[in-house]
Amino acid sequence: MFLFNYFFARSQGGKFILRIEDTDRARFNDESLQDLYDTLSWLGIDWDEGPDKDGGFGPYIQSERLEHYTKYAEKLIAEGKAYRCFCTPERMEKLREEQKENKQDYGYDRHCRNLPEEEVQKNLDEGKPYVVRLKIPEQRDISFHDEILGKIKRKSKDISPDPVILKTDGFPTYHLASVVDDHMMEITHIFRGQEWIPSTPLHILMYEAFGWETPKFCHMPLIMGKDGKKLSKRHGSTFARDFRTMGYLPEAMVNYVIMLGWSFDDSREFFSHDDLKELFSLEKVNKAPAVFDYKKLEWFNGQYIRQADPERIQNLYLPLLKEEGIISDPPTEGEMALVKESYSLIQERLKVINDAPGLLRFLFKEIESYNVEEAIPKKMDAEGTKAILKGCLEVLEGYADRSEEENEECFKQKAEELEVKLGQIFQPLRVAVTGTKVSPPMFESINILGVDKAIERVNNLLNLM
Repeated sequence: MFLFNYFFARSQGGKFILRIEDTDRARFNDESLQDLYDTLSWLGIDWDEGPDKDGGFGPYIQSERLEHYTKYAEKLIAEGKAYRCFCTPERMEKLREEQKENKQDYGYDRHCRNLPEEEVQKNLDEGKPYVVRLKIPEQRDISFHDEILGKIKRKSKDISPDPVILKTDGFPTYHLASVVDDHMMEITHIFRGQEWIPSTPLHILMYEAFGWETPKFCHMPLIMGKDGKKLSKRHGSTFARDFRTMGYLPEAMVNYVIMLGWSFDDSREFFSHDDLKELFSLEKVNKAPAVFDYKKLEWFNGQYIRQADPERIQNLYLPLLKEEGIISDPPTEGEMALVKESYSLIQERLKVINDAPGLLRFLFKEIESYNVEEAIPKKMDAEGTKAILKGCLEVLEGYADRSEEENEECFKQKAEELEVKLGQIFQPLRVAVTGTKVSPPMFESINILGVDKAIERVNNLLNLM
């Protein structure tokens, strides 16, 4: 959701604030925090205020703001809008089992809601641990205006009875922390997924309890897998670092993800950061869920690769060529010259940066083994394929002295002579020259590899058949 927050803030001349929500200590770790910073940096998302940019509303890390949450929780207790709950984990587990046995919805039974002051003080004097719970009215209609979905109504009975807002360790739950921080940091708009709609009535009750103005809520459409279920790991990669590792460009990721929840018109698909900073608006945010299509993302990425500066793309896949031992580390002058020369071969075929090693390997390395079956076209046998390869050798003998058009005509004539289709000529030739059925354009590949080397490889494959 941070992309929508970011581009909305920029389009309105507002501020984008980076706040680290680390109050769930069981799930928080330094690695995930660094991943967040790395992801934002990679995507080109800058913030106006955050842990490293104090705008007067810090600290921006929630674990450093505990005094604020305690202060406001105590305020609600003093005003009779929240209370201390001393129920032990054992009692809560027993309650849960009873509700399960009786087929009741699970929820707190408000056991400590009306404890006498004397009993509360006695428990405090004895040092009994407690959580703070918010008092939820039992009969109340709650309505709010969502900037995307319009008016939404809920009943207070649908909210979990008296939810915990401050835990025994002094850390707030998400509900208290987000409401307090949004108020103190003067947040005007809250963008989040539609799965948070059930929590919004609770947050509205908390704003009312504090007597604070409620920010505007913007619940974004969910992103689904093709099976109609919420996108998750079972559908494929979902973390930005995974897409980065696989060779996606950040501008392609931003463009595609934004288009999942927003559209400018019925035709335009490509938007730069600057375009989105100017054009993004709430009015064009979609209400319906979107399907994350990995093939569509690949297509977007391929388009951005072709628009990018060639040197930038080469520098992105150069480390991959080194890692796979395709070129030296550091590369020789000859290898670097070949890297630059060969870019024209793969530019139109790259879907992700990681495709490059597989497409270029044949230019730098000898083909150690052939899959002979791959070389045999459909409805043909090994003998027919050998005849094709021998015909290819005849055409290649004068290849360097002819133009590309003349060479293509020679291969067409050879196909007619052998009574096969042109595609049946090129399949075994492609496997012989590149080692695979999927490769860059055939003639350009031969030109860069060299005709003599191509002839040598055709003979190598022939010898195996």
